[in-house]
Amino acid sequence: MPQQDAAPPAAGASVAGTVAILGRPNVGKSTLLNRIVGEKLAIVSPKPQTTRNRIVGVWNGTIALTTGAAPVKGQIVFVDTPGVHPPRSELSRFMVREALDTVEGVDAVLMLIEAPQGPAPASGMPRGAASLPEIERRIIERVQEARLPAVLAVNKVDRLKDKSLLLPVIQAWSQRDPFKAIVPISATAGVGVVDLVRELLGLMPKGPPLYDEETVTDRSERFLAGELIREQLFLRLRNELPYATAVVVDNWEERPQGDVVIDATVMVERESQKGIVVGKGGQMIRDVGMASREEITRLLGRPAHLRLHAKVAPDWTESPELIARLGYKQED
Repeated sequence: MPQQDAAPPAAGASVAGTVAILGRPNVGKSTLLNRIVGEKLAIVSPKPQTTRNRIVGVWNGTIALTTGAAPVKGQIVFVDTPGVHPPRSELSRFMVREALDTVEGVDAVLMLIEAPQGPAPASGMPRGAASLPEIERRIIERVQEARLPAVLAVNKVDRLKDKSLLLPVIQAWSQRDPFKAIVPISATAGVGVVDLVRELLGLMPKGPPLYDEETVTDRSERFLAGELIREQLFLRLRNELPYATAVVVDNWEERPQGDVVIDATVMVERESQKGIVVGKGGQMIRDVGMASREEITRLLGRPAHLRLHAKVAPDWTESPELIARLGYKQED
């Protein structure tokens, strides 16, 4: 049965809804979420598969959907998801499920792809169902199964030296369901982001806000602090080692003088990995701790003190029980 198009919200109406951000790893989903909400909620690194859990970011604003129309006031609850990729461990299987299952509870989907860096079809430009990249095909099929409206964002257009390469990509994608709009953007530079939010706002149902206007995320400060520590590990550790690490916040003490004392543990799979995380003379874990403390202080807006340790949990990325214990479990 074909999907029924929802009527766009009337000018002056109040709308609110949820949008899942889906795409392959390292396509810019977390950077886009941070740009839209104006806060660093999702950690970012050059390495793919940095995001492991869903991260919610709340946008509130008023935008005219068309030129000359009265503005629409609305709230969009964005759900950043792990990158969809071919899974190679129990942890990565969790991440893919976490991403694709998000469509069950949202009003619309935002799929991200990268702008092409050359004219070849390998850049991600589809020329038929057979040539559609596997990751994007899987996402589109999931969106169609859920019968959700979707918008496609072509990210990283600021890196595109030859802008003429963009038009044929947009034309090719425009022939595919289920996209209601295709918007070229740069999440890093902010190009096209307002236009993207406008398109998504037009897909939101009428209704009151889902969160109060002061809420930026539903994640706790404790969770965000753990993510900031993990970000520093991804930025500083080489090759595959970051993927074998997890961070557990063991203790969170808010003291009367207004500062916070945090104890956290970096979990790894082998003793050799622990040695790398600690570093010669403890230098690596000190560097990670100092950089993390600065980021956490900025997040909280008050002094933070961080005590960081390393511990071995053998082959935790392959153990469903350990993965769940470390916070990677499906939400009800």
